[in-house]
Amino acid sequence: KLSGLALHPAITPELAQGRVRLKCSYSPAAPGRPAQFRVLWSRLSSPGKREQIHQETTPQSFSSVEMDGAHLRLGDTVFCTVTAFRRGTPEQQSLPEDSKGFYAGIKFLPESLEIAEDGKEHVLTVLSTVPIACPGQDDSCKMTLQLSTEDLGRQVPGPPDIVLSACQVDLLPEPCSGSGCAAATVTVTAVTDFAQDGNRVSRVSAHPATPRDSLWRAYTPRDVKVTVRDLPTGNCYSFTDPHIITFDGWRYDSHKIGTFLLCLSESRAFEVHIRQWGCGGHRSATACNCGVAAREGGDTVVLDTCSGHLQDSRPQLTIKSTEASPQVKILKSYGGRKIT
Repeated sequence: KLSGLALHPAITPELAQGRVRLKCSYSPAAPGRPAQFRVLWSRLSSPGKREQIHQETTPQSFSSVEMDGAHLRLGDTVFCTVTAFRRGTPEQQSLPEDSKGFYAGIKFLPESLEIAEDGKEHVLTVLSTVPIACPGQDDSCKMTLQLSTEDLGRQVPGPPDIVLSACQVDLLPEPCSGSGCAAATVTVTAVTDFAQDGNRVSRVSAHPATPRDSLWRAYTPRDVKVTVRDLPTGNCYSFTDPHIITFDGWRYDSHKIGTFLLCLSESRAFEVHIRQWGCGGHRSATACNCGVAAREGGDTVVLDTCSGHLQDSRPQLTIKSTEASPQVKILKSYGGRKIT
């Protein structure tokens, strides 16, 4: 009986005469067992549907097909199905056995990421499951992938919520193993945007840059989706005879007179200066806030009450901008006594 055979077909990639081939290997027949194998190659044409691309009958314990860019292309998920039978009695055959689906092309690992706006770097591996062919004998034997990011959630295109450590990676050929035939890494970091903009989804795309090999020219690898989890925006304060509360909740008082840097971003054009003047009279050395200057991008806002004398000075509000359309908004309430 042939129904009890365990053929265990498996697909592995290989390079033969500079061409990428897929090899289906299976358990050879035991002595006195069937000597013929029917191998059917197919690819996933749509979810749940397969399209036959090649069939052969062979006495060998393997079968190979070439990735020619027409019948078999990069981006295909490929299967081989093997049936064993005795020579001369093809009607007595084993049950057909499927290999696992083999994805031929570029993979991102992990296939999706969820990260937070916390400045941490997350490693993204770019992996080729097929060998990198070398067209010539020169030293430029590599596949360069151009990387790009895009925000998927905005109705008006805007900057993505993620940044990559590199705009391109090089896949250098190495012997194929269970994990793949070439790999490179890039780090992904969420942009800390100080905006309550909810969880956003961006994507990372890879495109082969000027491939010489025709197999790679018409191929676009799958994207990887990156979800950025929004974190609450921090606040810091300086109020009255300045009590200061830092972003992480640390509290202290500052009774010095002068102009001080309250807050500065190292990643974008954002800073806040405060000016303190003496407000305790002769009896106590106390300082109070009398002015603030804030810069965001090309917009600068100054609210100054430091001219004149204590209890008798008018706030001066000035706005300077190098932007075509300033983003700053000034809100007044309580008859102009509160300015936001």
